Amino acid sequence: MSPEVLSTPAVETAKVADRAQSRAQAARRRKAVVNLARVLVLVAVLGLWEGLSRAKVIDPFNFSMPTKIWDQIWTWVTHGTALGSLGEQIWYTLYEALLGWVIGVIAGVLLGIALGRIRLLAEVFGPYIKVLNSIPRIVLAPIFLIWFGLGPSSKVASAVVLVFFPVFFNAFQGAREVDRNLVANARILGASDRRVTLQVVIPSATSWIFTSLHVSFGFALIGAIVGEYIGATKGIGLLVSQSQNTFNAAGVYAAMVILAVVALVAEGLLTFAERRTFRWKPAGSDS
Repeated sequence: MSPEVLSTPAVETAKVADRAQSRAQAARRRKAVVNLARVLVLVAVLGLWEGLSRAKVIDPFNFSMPTKIWDQIWTWVTHGTALGSLGEQIWYTLYEALLGWVIGVIAGVLLGIALGRIRLLAEVFGPYIKVLNSIPRIVLAPIFLIWFGLGPSSKVASAVVLVFFPVFFNAFQGAREVDRNLVANARILGASDRRVTLQVVIPSATSWIFTSLHVSFGFALIGAIVGEYIGATKGIGLLVSQSQNTFNAAGVYAAMVILAVVALVAEGLLTFAERRTFRWKPAGSDS
């Protein structure tokens, strides 16, 4: 029997299904290997840190050690901190960071799209935005503290200025990089400027905007923490400040670990939202 007879549509479909199953299995094996390697790297780093500290190769007073850091976290979880419960401190910092992040994202997206679409606005306000972007944002935290006091407003303001610029520039670039053929086709079909912006420009710039969201939430946390470190009544940043003032290295590292966990959870939620938003994209398009 000739090969042409054997190559039926059913056979070809089975081959395609087998190849897809093989690729899926290879992807699962690779993911398992990567996760195992990550765990081994973490265990090796923590074990080396613990061993060097106990052997006094590095100063345990300044560098602490993982077991003491864990003890500090457990103490905060079970008995609370000097400022109140640990959950209250985390929520206080998270509230400031989230509020600053939302305000900064909304302002950055709106202004970025507006200046990206309207050349006159970009030419007028472009130099001012560049000047403001050149100012180190961290040094604004003491000014915000003077303006808004020790409450959350000064920390929210610090988070906003850190979030705004990366979101703005990505939204601006996304609006500028939109396919001109899509805009031209929309205009041929009679779309107004408003409809072009809402139905062509913004969807095209969404991937640019989401890229900035991953980075900007970390900036929001930094803004809240720096503001709390300089002056606050609650929050993780104040825990860091108090631990430093009492030479409690384990407390400083414990607060950093807590912040890292919060940032990773937020990153996971953003990644989930991005995948839900871009379900239409091919699986390999992100690479």
